[in-house]
Amino acid sequence: MINIRSTFSALGVGLVLMLASVNAIAQTATTSVFASGLKAPTKIISTPKGNLMVAEAGNGPNTGRISILDLSGNRRTLIDGLPSGFAPPNNDPSGPSGLAFRGRTLYVVIGAGDETLSGPVPGTDVPNPNPSSPFLSSVLSIRLSADAEASTQGFTMTSADQTTLQSPGFLKLSDALGNKAIVEVVTNFPNFTADFPSGAVRPSNPFGIVIRGDTLYVVDASQNTVYEVDSNTGETHTFFRFLARPNPLPFGPPFIDSVPDSIRLIGKSLLIPVLTGFPFPPGTAEVRKIRLVNGANEPFIQGLSSAVDVLPATTANGQDQFFTLEFSTNMLANAPGQLSRFDQNGGGQVVLASNLVTPTSVAQDPASGDLFITEIFTGLIKRVHIP
Repeated sequence: MINIRSTFSALGVGLVLMLASVNAIAQTATTSVFASGLKAPTKIISTPKGNLMVAEAGNGPNTGRISILDLSGNRRTLIDGLPSGFAPPNNDPSGPSGLAFRGRTLYVVIGAGDETLSGPVPGTDVPNPNPSSPFLSSVLSIRLSADAEASTQGFTMTSADQTTLQSPGFLKLSDALGNKAIVEVVTNFPNFTADFPSGAVRPSNPFGIVIRGDTLYVVDASQNTVYEVDSNTGETHTFFRFLARPNPLPFGPPFIDSVPDSIRLIGKSLLIPVLTGFPFPPGTAEVRKIRLVNGANEPFIQGLSSAVDVLPATTANGQDQFFTLEFSTNMLANAPGQLSRFDQNGGGQVVLASNLVTPTSVAQDPASGDLFITEIFTGLIKRVHIP
C-alpha cells in the first residue's frame, strides 16, 4: 500500500493537455521566499478578502494551525490547536490538509494524524488505541464573525474544547478582540478500513476539498477516493474511487496505487492530480477530469512525475491555463519539485520553477497573477513572479 504520507517521506474543458517531456519549454520565473517559519504548510488558498490562508499540519499532537498571510508576507494566526499528530512510518506531521471558503464559513480538512501505528510488517498499519484527537480524518466548519479575518490575532482550540466539540457537537471560541468563531464537525470519516488480505488496516487521509453549492467534494489520499459530503447534514457518499494500475517497471510490486492528493472545481467537473505509488514510474502521474453529472473520468494532463496540485486560471485575454505542481521530478532520486504551465490551446508544458523543495500546494493572487507555493518540510511559502 502507498499513500501520500509515505510518498512525501520518500523525499468543463474537453481538451486533454498531453505532456511530452522532450517538448517541455523552460521559462525563467522569479522565485523568492514569501514567508517562513510555518508549521508544515500543506495547502494554501486565496480568500475573498484578498489574503492568503494556509493549512499547517503542525509539529506534534494537536498543533495544527490555520494562518492568514497578507500580500506582504505578514502572518497572523487564525486558529491554533487543531487536531494533528505524527503519522507512521516516519513520524511525519499530519493535520489540517485542505481549505475552502463559502461566505464567512471556512471548511477545514483534517488529515490522518496518528490514527494508526506502524504494523509488524513493513509498509502496514495497525490501529492506534490512543490517537491524539477524536477528529482526525474529518471535515470541520469554522464560521467567523464579520471582522475576524481582518483583525483577529488568533483563536485557540484546547483539549477541553475538543471534548466540548464531541458533545454538543459545536464549539464557540472568542479571541482577545471579541471576534467569534463557531466550530462544528461536518463529517468524521472512519479512521481506517480493513486492508485485505494483509490483516492490517488502511488509514483514512483526507487531503483536499472543493465546494459546489451545498456539496463538499473531499479527496482521501490513503483510501484513493473522492467523497461527496452534504455540508448541511454531513451525509457522506463515495463519489469516485481510483483503482490500482499495473506497474510498468521490472521492479517493485505488480500493481501501484493511484493517489489523489488535491481537488479543483472547473465548471461541472473536478480536476484531480494523481500520484503513483512506489516505484513511481516516470510519466505515469497525471491530472484526471471527473464529470460531476455521471462520474465519467478521463486524462486531462498526462506525463507528470508526481502530480500534487493543479490550479486552473484565466489570462487577461480570457485564455484558460493550468498550473501543475509536482512534488518531485524524480521521486527515487529525491529530485526537487517543479511548477509548470499548460495552455488550453495545446501549447505544451512551460516549466516555470524547477527548484522547489517538497512543494504541496499552489494559489494565485488574482490582482498580480503571482503564484504562492507551500513547501511542507522547509516551512516556507515561495512566491513565483511570472514575467
